[in-house]
Amino acid sequence: MEVGSNSSLPAIPPFAKRRFTLSEKISPSVFRAQQLTKVYRVGEVIVYALRGIELELFAGEFVVILGPSGSGKSTLLNILGGLDTPSTGTVKYFDHDLSLASPAELNAFRRKHVGFVFQFYNLIPSLTALENVSLITEIADKPFAAEEALALVGLSHRQHHFPSQLSGGEQQRVAIARAIAKRPDVLLCDEPTGALDVQTGITVLETLKKVNEEQKTLTVVITHNATIAEMADRVLTMRDGALIKEERNVSKKSPVELKW
Repeated sequence: MEVGSNSSLPAIPPFAKRRFTLSEKISPSVFRAQQLTKVYRVGEVIVYALRGIELELFAGEFVVILGPSGSGKSTLLNILGGLDTPSTGTVKYFDHDLSLASPAELNAFRRKHVGFVFQFYNLIPSLTALENVSLITEIADKPFAAEEALALVGLSHRQHHFPSQLSGGEQQRVAIARAIAKRPDVLLCDEPTGALDVQTGITVLETLKKVNEEQKTLTVVITHNATIAEMADRVLTMRDGALIKEERNVSKKSPVELKW
């Protein structure tokens, strides 16, 4: 059960209110979170999923958010993507305050502006790769053609295959094609290589890198795999619901250079 901002709660611990230093702006701010918290009550226990997050993310960045299970990174990603709302604080998408948005407004935000890539592919098994991607193009305002989205991820030759006929890496690339088909401003990826072997994971990361560079899409990847951080513009580290460290890679590695 979520605890709302008006509930009687103990104060957030002092360490949670530390100001998270923002990097020098390199492009327009897409997201700005201020004193963002997410609090749940489980029986008599109060759980702080997020503790006073201060964060900016910028257009065209490739950002990796690192942290162990339970650090709050998935909760943060869900709030940025409009899948969840904060208990207190604000999160703005450009000039739009998502923390004040209605469910209908959040649904429109997700449909128009956000592409999601999850650890599990969530493809419809009875539809081909092309048909899975076409589901998104039919509801988006200015989508890529499904064929074009699959070409961007290198799967033109597999577009008429069903998920059961595709490898894990190919299925994940179909999921990426589906996510980018709407031309999203933001691509949010939750452990996108978590279910893949090393070589297949590298192929998927190459695809995400290509989308980020060619489409200038803000790309946020959450993972517990510190190796992936070496290909990011910025690396944010979370622990116990708080952002504890920010690093910028002066020299980024390509996915094929990563040592898994």
